[in-house]
Order: sequence, then structure tokens, then C-alpha cells
Amino acid sequence: MTIDRVSQPVRITDVAALAGVSIGTASKALNGTGQLRDATRARVKDAAEKLGFVGDARARALSSGRTYTVGMITTDSFGRFSIPVLLGAEDALSAGQMAVLLCDTRDDHVREAHYLRSLAARGVDGIIVTGRSADPRPPIDVPMPVVYAFTPSTSDADVSITLDDAAGSSEVASHVLSLGRQRVAIVTGPARHRSAERRVAGAVSVLGSRLVGEPLYGEWSERWGRQAVDVLTRGSADVDAIVCGSDQIARGVCDRLREVGRSVPDDVVVTGFDDWDVMALASRPPLTTVDLRLEELGRVAGRALLDLIDGGAAASSAVTPTLVIRESTIGA
Repeated sequence: MTIDRVSQPVRITDVAALAGVSIGTASKALNGTGQLRDATRARVKDAAEKLGFVGDARARALSSGRTYTVGMITTDSFGRFSIPVLLGAEDALSAGQMAVLLCDTRDDHVREAHYLRSLAARGVDGIIVTGRSADPRPPIDVPMPVVYAFTPSTSDADVSITLDDAAGSSEVASHVLSLGRQRVAIVTGPARHRSAERRVAGAVSVLGSRLVGEPLYGEWSERWGRQAVDVLTRGSADVDAIVCGSDQIARGVCDRLREVGRSVPDDVVVTGFDDWDVMALASRPPLTTVDLRLEELGRVAGRALLDLIDGGAAASSAVTPTLVIRESTIGA
């Protein structure tokens, strides 16, 4: 009878022997510490990979004075914005062998304070702050590096990675004009929201005299999109394009235009903003819209936080969204 034996775990001594270096050199190479030649680090890492070596995270943390964990604070319970940001941040942070702890505050200041105390007690190496709004928020007060992603800090001293809404909407407006449209309306969300304000500014800067009337501000909802079509229909403007501040608004606009006998895009082209699949692809017709590139925004934020954790510098920056063209502007 054959007895299966449990294989012994691979030790750092095994890695050192295969790489032909001392145990201390192997440890430095795997932990990213010390001053070693690139060839030596590569040889040690190659040996560790061949042997399937898994380091002791606790020992690594003790030797480096770091926990290799990062906290992420969000107010976005639904996850529409924070999950893509999280995925992008994890892409960048995993390169630094960091784990991410996600904390949803649910817009509760008491809950946020609790999570911040908990993350500080755990000794996280840094924190990413994000949320469901592009409106600035007050900075948090913690004794570790912080980067704000999508939701910027009100303090210019903080590192904030934001979305260039104006650039996205100006690209949409340029696309509409390239189709030969002459009478364009803008329908967007609440005027008090930073994203609505900047999306309007970007579109207005391109549309110029082709803009019919003042931008219509309302809710981020399909209901408002339908109501806005009624407002435009009652007015004297016979629009041939409607630039919307969100995919939800644009879907409502398309529905109401169809109900009043106007074809999209033959009679009126319609554009959205956000590239939210649930809305943009389910719309009739599917929406030309703007991809926020939230995962890329998360990656930029993650890399900035790694730089701060390593003692380097990082600067605030903005990610430029991209135009996604579909049937609501160019037909089937």
C-alpha cells in the first residue's frame, strides 16, 4: 500500500540555494529592500516562482515596518462608481503586493469616523477615498498617506485624481456637430452638482451658436429626460440634437421622443454620459455616450498612493474620458 506524504512547504533557504545567494540576499530581493543588482533580484524571484515559494506576510510586515494593506473609504453603497475604481486601484496596488480593505460609510459621518479609527488601528499603509459624486468633500485626518479618487478633496494640498468631465462633453459636442446638426439642446442634472456644471461648460464651449436656448437642469433620472422633451416640444425650438448629462436622462429622452413620433437618430440625435451598460445598451436605440474610464482612474490613484507610501511625491491629475459611438447618433 502506498502512503501519500504531505509535501513540506518551500522555505526561503530553498529559494536562496536555487538562486545561489545567501538567505539575507534572498530575503531582501523578495521584500524589495536593500541595494541589490537587478539581475540578482530577478534571479531570486525566478527561483521563488519555480519553487512556488509563498512568503510569510507577518514576517515581511515586521521586517519592513509596513502591513501591506490599504483602506478604501467610499460613500457609494450601490458600487456604480466605487467598484470600477476599486478594480483599477487593485491592479496598481497588487504590483506593490498590497491588499485592499473596502469600507462603505453609507454617507454616515459616524460610520466613517469608526472605519478611519479601525483602519488606523490596523496600521494600513495608506487610504484611498472615493464615492458616488464628483463633488469635493472635506479631507480626512489620518496619520498616513491619502489619495482621493473621483471624489476630490476640498484641500488643494491633497492628492486628488478626478475625471475631466468638460473634455468628455466637448468631445460629444464635436461629434454631434460633425453629423451636421444645427439646433442642439442640453439636458442635464442638478445645477449644484460639479459634474453637471462641467459637462455643460464643455459642451457649450464647442456648440456656440448651434445651442438652442439655455441648458435645462433637473434630476439624474429617466423621468427628467422625458419631461425635458415635453419642455422642448412646448418651446419654439425645433431641435435636431439633444446632448444629455447622463445615460439615465438620455434613455428617458429617447423614450419620450419615440412616443411623440420623432425618430432617433434620424430626426434627433441623442447622446448620454457615463457609459453605464444598464442604461446605455438597454436604451432604444443604444446610446452614444462617454466612457468615464473609472478603472483607469483607480489605477492612477493606486499608483499615486504607492508613490506616497514609498516616500515619494504625487500630484493631483485628471483622467480624460472617451467617446463611445452607438446607434443613437449614427443609426443601425
